[in-house]
Amino acid sequence: MSFILKKKKFYPVSPGLGTYLDNFQRSFDIPVVYEELHRFSQLFPLFDRDGTDTLWKTVHYEPSIREELSEKLIRIYSLIKTNDVRVGDHLVMERVDFCDFGNSRPFRVRIVNQYNDNYDHFYVKIADASRIYGLELEHVLSPNRINYLVNGDTLIEEHIAGVPGDVFMRDHFEREETNLIRVAKEFVKFSERSFIRLLGDMRSYNYVVDITPDFEDAQYRVRAIDFDQQSYEGYKEMYLPQFFLENALAVELCTKRINFQTRRQYQDEERTLIRRRCHLARGRLGALWDAMCPDEIAPEEHVLRLREELNGYHDSRAFSECETMGELVRTNVDVSLAKASTTM
Repeated sequence: MSFILKKKKFYPVSPGLGTYLDNFQRSFDIPVVYEELHRFSQLFPLFDRDGTDTLWKTVHYEPSIREELSEKLIRIYSLIKTNDVRVGDHLVMERVDFCDFGNSRPFRVRIVNQYNDNYDHFYVKIADASRIYGLELEHVLSPNRINYLVNGDTLIEEHIAGVPGDVFMRDHFEREETNLIRVAKEFVKFSERSFIRLLGDMRSYNYVVDITPDFEDAQYRVRAIDFDQQSYEGYKEMYLPQFFLENALAVELCTKRINFQTRRQYQDEERTLIRRRCHLARGRLGALWDAMCPDEIAPEEHVLRLREELNGYHDSRAFSECETMGELVRTNVDVSLAKASTTM
């Protein structure tokens, strides 16, 4: 795709979104540490086990700063995992990594249990409103649950485990044990989920593949891990994963293994599941629309361009009255799910 645009603007949490976060226990009195984490004195490139640059950098803090940050970060980890700030002495902050390549410039914190050397990660990012809406839509409309906390300009996200999409295509497509039919099916369903809720920029390194052993085979689920481009860009192709060159192998797989009728079946199945989730979570989703629809989370020119492109894509004028990105997302969900009801 030739028009990946400039880094997006960050949008502050509006009063309406803040009320939503309070009501649904996403807002907690956690230490506001994003800016504090920039107090590092050195950066070192982080390489994976094969010696490849991960584009993350491990940061070094002076001892006094590290001790101060460690206490706060362990408290945050305890809160996001247990809803409690009580911390045992067995948890230590082993490492903090920084990624200045990503749009959100996140920090990744590694916490280790000293009793058994087990480790876990969480992320500290800027609390960007459009990203938060993406996290909530994922939690409500997808089969996946999302755990995150917000306070001020600090956003804490739980780590989402899985094989990165680009690594999965490189290392797993040729493995004998990989069920490529099931993989293709899941990519179709993932693409449908992404477009219905207008989650953009789903290139292979912005999602992971979760592999679950089954009694005869394995099941696969593709999960988004980056929500920076939730309903921000003005081109509909940004919300269709098949248009990204990084996903070419997955697109080729789906083309070879799934015919048109089967693809339509999987799309209808996914729309039906989302429709059921909307019904079960109608109170929460209604509150989310109340916060999102009047909120400014994208430039006006993006809204106007996407409005016309969605009208053309759906052969509809349903989007003509939409004035914000939130209204476009809500209408796209309604129009897309209406197709599911006509095929049932």
